Amino acid sequence: MCAASGESTTIPAKRVLGLDVGSKRIGIAISDPLGITAQGLETLQRQNKRLDFEKLAKLAHDYEVAEIVVGLPLRMSGAEGIQAEKMQIFAEELRKRLQLPVHLWDERLTSAEANRLLRETEMSIKRRGQVVDQMAAVLILQSWMEHRAQTNRMPRDTARNDDQSEI
Repeated sequence: MCAASGESTTIPAKRVLGLDVGSKRIGIAISDPLGITAQGLETLQRQNKRLDFEKLAKLAHDYEVAEIVVGLPLRMSGAEGIQAEKMQIFAEELRKRLQLPVHLWDERLTSAEANRLLRETEMSIKRRGQVVDQMAAVLILQSWMEHRAQTNRMPRDTARNDDQSEI
């Protein structure tokens, strides 16, 4: 509270949802309200487009999400392939349905890194398989937030060659 005016001076919370989208599952991560750290939220077993988007919309509403980061599967060379094109279409549809900014972010090697990190735990192989997509989503979201903090601006969308940062 501001003593002179009695008005609150708190910064409004803005959570960011991070997604690692696959053909069978969507790993979901959420930021803290200040947008500093990411943690795994859940792994969504994909059913159909309508139900998947309904679940994502509910999560965005329940967690008061201000923006979404979707992993973009680039080739090791940085070139876009068929999977990247599919993800751009998914991200655009997500933006239209949820009416939130959706950012694409390079996800190269996040699944491999997630598997490596999970192997270092005492978690069973079965359990690791259940959370690897969440962990990949955490890595995507954390990388995006760190880049934003370092540059003190929105990260440039890795899906585009221009200065647009969202779809």
